[in-house]
Amino acid sequence: MKQLTIAYIGNGKSANRYHLPFALKLSDRIRVKTIFARHLRDTWQRIDGVHYTTDVNDIYSDPEIQLVVLALPPQVHYEYAKAVLESGKNVLVEKPFTETEAQARELFALGKAKGLLVQCYQNRRYDSDFLTVQQVIGSGKLGELLELESTFDYYRPEVPTANEFSRLGSFLYGHGCHTLDQIISYFGKADAVHYDVRQLLGPQKMNDYFDIDMYYGRMKVAVKSSYFRVVPRPSFAVYGKRGVFIKYGTDRQEYDLKHFYMPDHADFGVDRPEDYGTLTYIDDAGQYHSEKVVSAVGDYSRVYAGLYDAIINGGPKTVKDEETIYQMHLLEEGIKQCNAGVDNDD
Repeated sequence: MKQLTIAYIGNGKSANRYHLPFALKLSDRIRVKTIFARHLRDTWQRIDGVHYTTDVNDIYSDPEIQLVVLALPPQVHYEYAKAVLESGKNVLVEKPFTETEAQARELFALGKAKGLLVQCYQNRRYDSDFLTVQQVIGSGKLGELLELESTFDYYRPEVPTANEFSRLGSFLYGHGCHTLDQIISYFGKADAVHYDVRQLLGPQKMNDYFDIDMYYGRMKVAVKSSYFRVVPRPSFAVYGKRGVFIKYGTDRQEYDLKHFYMPDHADFGVDRPEDYGTLTYIDDAGQYHSEKVVSAVGDYSRVYAGLYDAIINGGPKTVKDEETIYQMHLLEEGIKQCNAGVDNDD
C-alpha cells in the first residue's frame, strides 16, 4: 500500500496527545518522517525512526513530505500555513483554524491556486457522544427534531481569574471550535444565529461563557459552555416530538490519552455501561420506552484515514472549506460581544 509521508511542526501536547497516536495507528498508510520544534525538550518520548529537528527547512525542502501538520498555538496558524503552502505541501491546521474569516478564505484560495489540500483538524467529529447522537437521530425514534443542546462545561474558576481578554485565548475560540463544528458538520449552515458571549468575571477578563443558538427551520440547536458549572450539564440533550435522548460525559479518548492509555489497546476510548446515554420515547403503538443506548466508538484516527484518501486516492475532503469558513464567521461574530473588544486583543 502506498504511504502518505507527513511531518509535524510543533512537538508539544497537541502533537503528542491528539495527533501522533492516531497517525501511528495507521502505520500501513501513514509514515511520520519529521518533527520540528524550535526547542527540542525531553517532555515527550521520541519516536523511533522519526527525524527530530530545530530547522523547519528540513520539512519545507524535503520532497518526500506530502502533508505538514501544524500542531501550534493558534496565533501562528495563518503564518505557518502560508509558508507550508508556499513550499508546495498540503497542510492540516489545528483548531481554531485562523483568527479571522478573511485569513481562512485566503488560505483556502492559496491552496486551490497551488492544487494543494488545506484542511482544519476537526477530530471531535469522531467523538463517541456525537456519533451516538447521530445514530439515535437516524433511528427515527425521537420523531421530528425540535431542539438539541450541546454542552461542554468546566469548573475551573482559577483559570479565567488569572487571564485577561484575548480573542484567540477566549473560551469561544478555544472550545467553540470543537462543538460548533460538530453541529455544522451534521446540520449545515443555520437559518439564523443568536449569540450570548460573556465575561462572567467582568471587563478585561477572559471570555468564560458562551451560549449560541442556531435555528434550522423550527428546530433550535444550542451550543453552550461555561467555566462555572460545579455539576456539568449533559454533553448532549436531544428533544423530538416523540422522545428525548440524554447523554452525560464526553468522549473517553481524551481521558485515556491523559492517562497514557494509548489507541493500541482494544478498549481505548470505549464508554463503560455507566456512561451510556438514555433514550426515552413513545413508539408508533403509543407504548412508553426508556432504554440505555450503547455508545458508538469514537476514533480520531478517522481524520488521518480521510486525509490519506483525499491526498493519495483523490477522494473528497472530510472537512469542507465552506464549513471551516462558516465556523470562523461564527467565532468572529460571537466574540465581538465581549466588552473588552477585539481591538484590545493581545
